[in-house]
Amino acid sequence: MKLKIIANSEKDFFDPKFTCDGEDISPAVQWSGIPKDAKSLALFLVDPDAPSKDFVHWIVYNIPPNLNDLQENVTTTRNLPDEVRMGTNDFGVVGYKGPCPPSGTHNYHFILYALDDHLAVDSGLNKTEFRNAIKEHIISETEIILKYKKK
Repeated sequence: MKLKIIANSEKDFFDPKFTCDGEDISPAVQWSGIPKDAKSLALFLVDPDAPSKDFVHWIVYNIPPNLNDLQENVTTTRNLPDEVRMGTNDFGVVGYKGPCPPSGTHNYHFILYALDDHLAVDSGLNKTEFRNAIKEHIISETEIILKYKKK
């Protein structure tokens, strides 16, 4: 699988538009090479450099495997097929909240999972619930890392 994030203004760095220094909207995400036996996809955005470790910015699941992207500015009510669900990030809200590191440059890991089933759950899973729900269903995964330093 291949993953591409349309969120960088310079190589390997987030465009401020997608962070707390800008509009704080989700970037466009594209993927290819999904395994034929995938029943759904899930996307996870995490900052392992945060003081609390593994600070989650975005969880999206039940993405149809025939879909090859998420548009920019996805929200719980905009730019998503009906069956797609979003989890609760570590800001305590369902949906996307962009990078906003307290200090220094942080690495943000976008991880795309191909799953052998749909998750039979509603929106709002937190990171622990999400990880537990997918752990037995991962067929394949791929990852891209973007960096950001708050302005």
